[in-house]
Amino acid sequence: MTEIRRSAERGHANHGWLDSYHSFSFADYHDPEHMHFGPLRVINEDRIEAGQGFGTHGHRDMEIITYMLSGALAHRDSMGNGSTIGPGDVQRMSAGTGVMHSEFNASKEAPAHLLQIWIVPRRTGDQPGYEEKRFDEAQKRGRLLVLATPDGRDGSVTIHADATLYGGLFDGAERAVWSLLPGRRAYVHVVRGALTVNGAVLLAGDAAKISGVETVTLEQGKDAEVLLFDLA
Repeated sequence: MTEIRRSAERGHANHGWLDSYHSFSFADYHDPEHMHFGPLRVINEDRIEAGQGFGTHGHRDMEIITYMLSGALAHRDSMGNGSTIGPGDVQRMSAGTGVMHSEFNASKEAPAHLLQIWIVPRRTGDQPGYEEKRFDEAQKRGRLLVLATPDGRDGSVTIHADATLYGGLFDGAERAVWSLLPGRRAYVHVVRGALTVNGAVLLAGDAAKISGVETVTLEQGKDAEVLLFDLA
């Protein structure tokens, strides 16, 4: 079964300094039909104005992935980490027993554009942790590159959840077929461009919830960037 969720159907909040689209219920946006998909709990597409950001605040028992699209984001946390990430960077923060952090647009001139992803961990009460890695466009061209896994394989960041995240860039004849094991499901989010997913055309911000099938086919891309989640 494939359920398509169009970009315009997402929740939306514009706070002036922050323009955010919510794929799942978040903050003041509540939709009982879109609370989560397996352990995938949040995908927020955020545009943060220059010099603005989120002041110090806390999280616990959540795997938080930041996927940068443009601009730069400065991160500081109570574990002593401080870093600025940009396009191609994937940041993982395991909140565990509790962590405080802040996130600000590192530029005083240009906006920052990013996806913030929350995934429910396998268990609560783990120690907090932090990791970041860069993945070049060439690594993602015409294929699904592993970005986040439970075991940190193939250079991915490590998440403490029953989920694996892949990213890819597809244009023209480039194509990928992903096999789903029995009982697994896939969530495909088109970051930008356009892509055909199991016969359905998806545009930027669109997503497909997929279950009960053996394969997921990504093809006919038009400058497409895509994320695929393999989920319990």
